[in-house]
Parts: sequence; C-alpha cells; structure tokens
Amino acid sequence: MADNGDPTVIKKYANRRLYNTGTSTYVTLEDLANMVKDGEDFVVHDAKSGQDLTHAVLTQIIFEQEGKTGQAMLPISVLRQLISFYGDQMQMVLPSYLEHSMALFAKEQERIREQMASVVGKTPIDLMASGQQMIEEQTRRNMEMFRNAMQMFSPFTPEAAEETVGEAEATADASSSPDDLKSMREQIAAMQRKLDSMDK
Repeated sequence: MADNGDPTVIKKYANRRLYNTGTSTYVTLEDLANMVKDGEDFVVHDAKSGQDLTHAVLTQIIFEQEGKTGQAMLPISVLRQLISFYGDQMQMVLPSYLEHSMALFAKEQERIREQMASVVGKTPIDLMASGQQMIEEQTRRNMEMFRNAMQMFSPFTPEAAEETVGEAEATADASSSPDDLKSMREQIAAMQRKLDSMDK
C-alpha cells in the first residue's frame, strides 16, 4: 500500500511483466492474488499508455485461480448465467447485486465459519442439512436485498410496474403510440419472469 493511503500502482509492460511500484519489484499474478487476500488495494496501469487494466488483470487472476486443481469456486451453471446476462436489461442491475451480495457474505463469514465449525463430528446427513440451511438462509437474504435494490428501478418492480403503466396510460398524449405501451408491458413482464426465475 502506498504511504499516502492510495492504492499501490502496478505497471504492466508489453512483455506482460508486472511491476509493483510500491516495492520496486516485479510480481506475478499469484503475488497480486495474495495482495488481494491480504486486503492490500492496488490498481494496474499499462506502463506505456497509462490505461487502467485493473479489471482485466483481476479477471485474469480469477481465471488462473479457477484453473488450479480443486480450487474452482464458480460452477459452470453460474458461468453460463453470467454470460447470458451480457447485453440483457438485467446487466445494469446485476453488478450492484453481486457487489452487495459479496459484501454481505464477507460481513457474515465469521458467523458462517462458526456454523461450519459447530457441525464437526456430525454425520454426513447432518452436514448436508446444515449446509443446505445456510445456503437457503443466505439466498433469502440475497433475494430480499435484491428486491430492495430493485426499488431504485421502479419500472422493474411488480408493484411499481402497475403504477408506472397506469401513469403512462393516464398521461400519454394523443401522439403516443399503442405500440409504446405494449413494448413497456412486455419489458416489465420479461423483467418479472427473470426475477421469478432467480427467486426459484
């Protein structure tokens, strides 16, 4: 970490080497992964252009970690779902949802660790039941948080959807096309279907 509290600057060169300006040493992706685990904030810039490469490098770290035997945390089903959201209307909401979900998980990780420790010595059936209970509880919390977050996007929530459509119909002037209202209804219905499928 920089002395002034700013993130450490990592410079990436054309030969793909990474240079830690805080320690004046070359580092690897594994070193950066350890910095993340240690809570050290950093940004990655192209050494020549100054372009911010932080997102790309962090993604590369995840790819490398996922490739290690026995360390994969992202199931294929989750990867497929993430890919399916690109270009979708939910893409603008999903990043915030994921960020809040991970923050909530990190905040409650000690409680989860304690719950996991409390089942040591129990039968496999007990372990499965306890694990399933923790997952269901976390899922309920995430969905509640997601629905609360969606209130910021009132056209996409079920209650606000009816109100929005009603207002649109009431205030639409003579130049409004029926196709516009139909399109709005279809978008709202599609959003509700996605919410319902995520809830399940």
